[in-house]
Amino acid sequence: MKSTYYFKFEDLKIYQKAITFGESVNGQINIFPKEETYRLASQFIRAADSIANNIAEGSASSDANFNRYLQIAWDSAHECVVCSTKARLRGFISIEQDEHNRENITELSKMISSYKKYLKTKLNK
Repeated sequence: MKSTYYFKFEDLKIYQKAITFGESVNGQINIFPKEETYRLASQFIRAADSIANNIAEGSASSDANFNRYLQIAWDSAHECVVCSTKARLRGFISIEQDEHNRENITELSKMISSYKKYLKTKLNK
């Protein structure tokens, strides 16, 4: 359902992809053992949600400041690689799920890097 209230950043494909990835991670951590609730599960969902949060927060800023927020989003994406790897090594997710996470993180990282380059190009004009 579309909301009556609209925010420009919601049109960004990078934001939409980040939202989808965060929801995927949320589904994954729901099957983690209870003792992981405040450990790896918490870290994983916070890092995944941070990607979309930083894209949204930075989008209303100057290009230079948005670039800084995109860097934080990129860092959070890479933190998700570690969380996914640890989840696989601990037997909480399958090798296939880890590979799917890595595919999504790779795509997000490339999108973030491309957007950062675009913003830098605009700044240097």
